[in-house]
Amino acid sequence: MRRWEFVRCRVLGALGVKAVFAGALLAVCLSAATGVEAAARKAVQGPDVRSTAAYVVDTTNGSVVFERKSDVVGPIASITKLMTALVVLDAQQPLDEIIEIANADRWKGKGAFSRLIVGTKLSRGDLLHLALMASENRAARAVGRSYPGGEAAFVRAMNAKAKALGMTQTRFDDPSGLSTENVSSARDLAKLVIAASHNATIREYSTSRKHEVKVGRSRLEFRNTNSLVANPAWTITVQKTGFINEAGECLVMQTMIEERPVVMVLLNSFGKYTRVADAKRIRQWMEAQRPRSLARVGSSR
Repeated sequence: MRRWEFVRCRVLGALGVKAVFAGALLAVCLSAATGVEAAARKAVQGPDVRSTAAYVVDTTNGSVVFERKSDVVGPIASITKLMTALVVLDAQQPLDEIIEIANADRWKGKGAFSRLIVGTKLSRGDLLHLALMASENRAARAVGRSYPGGEAAFVRAMNAKAKALGMTQTRFDDPSGLSTENVSSARDLAKLVIAASHNATIREYSTSRKHEVKVGRSRLEFRNTNSLVANPAWTITVQKTGFINEAGECLVMQTMIEERPVVMVLLNSFGKYTRVADAKRIRQWMEAQRPRSLARVGSSR
C-alpha cells in the first residue's frame, strides 16, 4: 500500500470513530432531553389523581390549581352534611337543646345502620358533631327534622342556601346524603367547603378525631371517618367524607399546603383508600411545583 493511501485510511478511521462517539453522545443527550420533557409534561398534566372528578383551588386568590370533570353533576352522599350544618347554624338553633331520635329518622334502604337507636336523647350540638365527624346519618336526619317546619322546610332552606352561595349545579333532597337526589359538582362543592370553613363550629366538629356521647347507661365513642385528621403531617381546617354506591368514595376538605389554604374536592373514587391517596398525591405534586407558578392544569370538565 502506498504511503498516502495508508495515511488516508488512518484519517478516515479516526473520523469514523469520532462520528460514532458523537452519534452516541447525541443519542444520550436526546434521551436525557426527552426524559426532562416527559417529566415537564407530567408536571403540567397534574397529579396522578384516580378520582373521577376533582377540583383544587388556592383560596388565597381563588386560582384553580387542578381540575378534572369539575362541572359533572352527580350524587354527593354525606358531603351533604356540610350544608346541613350550615343551615342549622344559620338558624341559630340552640346547640344544647335535647333531641330524641325518632322512627322518622330511620332510613329505609341502604345506609340504614346507625349506632343511635330510636329513643336516644342527645343535644343538637352532639348530633351535629357526630354528623360532621363520624357521618352519623340518623344524627343528621334528626337535626333536619327538628328544624322549624320539619324536614321539608329544612330541605328548602338547604336549597336556598345553595343558591345564595352560587351553587347553580346543586340540589338537596334530604339532610343526610343517603338520597341519590342530593347532587352537585366538584366546582360547586368547593364553594360549600369555603363557606363551611368560615364557621368555627363546623371547623371544630368536622376535624375532631373522636367524640364520646352518653346513650342510656352506656357511653359510645365515635371516630372521624377521615384518617388524615389524625396525621400530624396534615393541617386540616374543615373536612367531610361521603359514600353511597351511586356516589362512590368522596372527600372534600380545606388544608394548608405550602402555607396556603387549599380546598380539595375528590368525587367518585373507587376503593376505600383512593380518595386519601389522591389527596396525598395532590399535595406531593403541589409541593414539587414550588419553583414554578401553579397555573391551572387539567381541562377535562
